[in-house]
Amino acid sequence: MNENLASIQIIFLLVFILIIALPSIIGMWKTFQKAGRQGWEAIVPVYNYMVMAELAGKPSWWGVLCIIPYAGIIFQVWIKNLLCKKFNKDVGYTLGLVFLPFIFWPILGFGSAVYEDRNPIEHEIDLIGKDQEQSS
Repeated sequence: MNENLASIQIIFLLVFILIIALPSIIGMWKTFQKAGRQGWEAIVPVYNYMVMAELAGKPSWWGVLCIIPYAGIIFQVWIKNLLCKKFNKDVGYTLGLVFLPFIFWPILGFGSAVYEDRNPIEHEIDLIGKDQEQSS
């Protein structure tokens, strides 16, 4: 009886993990491809955060900082926030990636969001300069 119960628990755990993990992995894969990277880079631990840091406009060693206990959580959220900005998403979307990744990664990967490889602050400065030129 105990063996049957243990088997059922293991099967339930595996199904639950697949329901949560598989959409996140597929969504990250598509998001990386959308940003011009290889999809397989999304499934390699630590390296995926190094690639995300590069996509977010930061040096790749920021991804290594994600494995530091406690501080790594801050860097993971920070990198995801910067990455969201590259897809013209706001802080709410970052929170979605952090707390509901199995929903928000597929939306980012398969949705209409476009990766823009530019610095959002520089873009805003360019827009301000264009507005001043047009009013002259």
